[in-house]
Amino acid sequence: WLGYFPLILIEANIPIFEIEEDIYNELTEGDMIEIKDNYIIYKDDKITKCKPLDRTKVIELLEMASQNIESELEKFIENTLRYAKKEKGLVTGKIDIPQTKTRINGKHVLVVVRGRDYKMDLEAIKTYIDEVNPILIGVDGGGDALMDFGYRPHLVVGDMDSISDKCLKRAREIIVHAYPDGRAPGLERVEKLGLKAQIFPAPGTSEDIALLLSYANGADLIVAVGSHTNMIDFLEKGRSGMSSTFLVRLKVGSILVDAKGVNKLYRSGFKLKYIIGIAIAALIPIIIITSIHPFMKELIVLFKIRIRMILGL
Repeated sequence: WLGYFPLILIEANIPIFEIEEDIYNELTEGDMIEIKDNYIIYKDDKITKCKPLDRTKVIELLEMASQNIESELEKFIENTLRYAKKEKGLVTGKIDIPQTKTRINGKHVLVVVRGRDYKMDLEAIKTYIDEVNPILIGVDGGGDALMDFGYRPHLVVGDMDSISDKCLKRAREIIVHAYPDGRAPGLERVEKLGLKAQIFPAPGTSEDIALLLSYANGADLIVAVGSHTNMIDFLEKGRSGMSSTFLVRLKVGSILVDAKGVNKLYRSGFKLKYIIGIAIAALIPIIIITSIHPFMKELIVLFKIRIRMILGL
């Protein structure tokens, strides 16, 4: 119960149910369940009880989580440091990093993850993308995010569980994130589509290996959008530590620009003073030209005489 997602669901009138026991070992992604009489039913079997949560209860649980955040942080740090010792080979040259077919050396690389506010951040750096034309890497569903903005990914990286077939077919290059022992469940899906891919066996998250891949292939600058960088991000994903992210960012930090939240830095809007300024700037040359033209001089003199006659001066 950390982060904002439960409250976002409640505000959108999407019901939330709390379960009494862990059932995720019995279910896999895509399984259909039924909720009936406060029971979760799977394949006609009641597998656990559940209870609906209203807005008041959700806020109460979020407040409890906020009060416990320091103890959670302590556990998170301990897990991160413990696993960092085990996974340090990720950044010390003890794993083989694939050579990409896409030429990255000396170029800017944009790595897109479908994290919080990624759409607004992508919109905020759209000018950068159009002007600099960086290498575009989508991490799983990040490839679809790029396509939603009209860009074709140069590479897609990940375990291929949240990327569309359309994006896989459009991507110029595919790198499947495999377990350290070489098993790559996502490769089967790619091959069923008749596509070719390299595998990258490594611990950590897919966004970590995308950053590492960019760095190892000679990127001049890496810009990350939607990445997960803090305890809340990782706890929301069900991770109790961020060892690989900690290690990778230690290594690539000198060329990494995190664009997460960049949309909040500057939000331009329509201001009347801009229009007035443009109007005045446009009038200045007109006034100068009319004041020096002989015909306009005579017209101005006649206009002054006419005004005096009307006013009786």
